[in-house]
Amino acid sequence: MEFTRRSLLGAALAAPAAAALGKPRAVPSASWRGKVMIDGLSGLYDPYSPEEEVRLSPRAVAELRATGVSALTQTVGVVGNRPNSWDETLQSIATFDSILAANPDVLIPVRAAADFTAAKAQGRLGVTYGLQDTSMVGVQLDRLGELKAKGVRQVQLTYNLRNLAGDGSLEPANAGLSILGRKTIVRIEAERMALDLSHGGAQTQLEAIAAATRPPLISHTGCRALFDHPRNTHDAAMKLVADKGGCVGIYFMPYLAQGSHPTGEQLVAHIEHAANVCGEDHVSIGTDGGVLPLVIDDKARAAARADWEARSAAGVAAPGEGPDVFTVVMDYNSLDKFDRLALALGKRGWSEGRIEKLYGANLLRVYSEVWG
Repeated sequence: MEFTRRSLLGAALAAPAAAALGKPRAVPSASWRGKVMIDGLSGLYDPYSPEEEVRLSPRAVAELRATGVSALTQTVGVVGNRPNSWDETLQSIATFDSILAANPDVLIPVRAAADFTAAKAQGRLGVTYGLQDTSMVGVQLDRLGELKAKGVRQVQLTYNLRNLAGDGSLEPANAGLSILGRKTIVRIEAERMALDLSHGGAQTQLEAIAAATRPPLISHTGCRALFDHPRNTHDAAMKLVADKGGCVGIYFMPYLAQGSHPTGEQLVAHIEHAANVCGEDHVSIGTDGGVLPLVIDDKARAAARADWEARSAAGVAAPGEGPDVFTVVMDYNSLDKFDRLALALGKRGWSEGRIEKLYGANLLRVYSEVWG
């Protein structure tokens, strides 16, 4: 993978068509906007500036602030069993470091739980780094300490395929954790990093939750009881995460429904199911997309096709992915998506306090406990 700014920030999927995004729709004010709002897996991008420019454009800054998101977990590194994964991960971190350094008035690194509240108070977007695989670590567990020193605070044990730690969600054997995987969890916890079990095979998730001594995360997933897809999580695992004090984050991804084009109602159904299974103190949001909305045009379609072809060739594409499938829920593909989602949940009886938990309070509690 070539680490250009556009490939890392996802701008290839966001067209610079000014009229297409428009202004946020007018909606009633909501209490969550006064609180810390954390997207547990998201991404930064600026579709309005040149690829090589690390300074965010004024328009991107304004739109980022309009979303109401006050912090996010940004994926760094690569996924899959790649020969140069360690070097590529270091390059990825360096790229995002340069973006943070170029935008100190807009972005703030999140290294401790207190940084979330500081970001909110200062009107800046908090950014913490997370891995979506441990293939770049392998047997060299000291690398976890090196990654923590570089700002990584969340570590996903596996991606879709098997690595040395355990089986990912697409592995038919569903063999669970390896001995090394158990040692990796011990080291992740010793480093006071958050353990993320997204993309894990069903047995891997169950065994990893059992091995965890601090609250684990499944930062971005759907509910398998509603749609049987390998990237979605069984109720039993979600309940076990909650029992250990962790959080299950619901994504805005095509895997929520048959046909890969979920509706807003289907997204709400997954959120409500997770809340019913886990309890309102153990659900969160992890969109697995960008903070800014995606403009669907020819450029975006070409980028989506190229991404799907690359993922298919690497064997990491999940069922339902395709050249015409975008990683958004179209009904909530807007700057005001969290306002409108809050309204939808409110109409279904969710209190403002419950929405605030979903939108950030629950993750803030977990990070505070895990990071120390």
